[in-house]
Amino acid sequence: MTLLFFIFLAACFAAGATGALFPTGEWYKRLKKPSWTPPDWLFPVAWTTLYLCMSYAAALVAQDSNGGIGLAFWALQITINTLWTPVFFGLRQIKLGFYILAGLWIAVAATTVSFFLVNPLAGWLFVPYLLWVSIAGALNFAVWRLNPEESALG
Repeated sequence: MTLLFFIFLAACFAAGATGALFPTGEWYKRLKKPSWTPPDWLFPVAWTTLYLCMSYAAALVAQDSNGGIGLAFWALQITINTLWTPVFFGLRQIKLGFYILAGLWIAVAATTVSFFLVNPLAGWLFVPYLLWVSIAGALNFAVWRLNPEESALG
């Protein structure tokens, strides 16, 4: 179980490393954002917590012979998760970032449901991630709508 956890955690932190490669920078600071935008300090705290929960959930499911579909969805969601930061912050493609988040939401929802079917604790561990991706999608959409001049670029 411990080795499985650390393998999944390594995948999460590899996905999260895109944040160091493509930091928010001045471009993002200049964008108009909704009043309900979470404070900057919350993002690393939230992602660290989510990555720990996601990894533990995946390790639980990986121990079950019925976990194959759930793990396939897990792999899909972490792949899509990895795409968002380079697209939004690297390429500055706000609209495409929203579409990636929509796909991520579907993949996370499918992972959550499939995890619940194999191990209820694993499903519950994924619920905060689904909520966070919902907030991220709403925030990305709001930034897209509040910055039409930037959105026109992509």
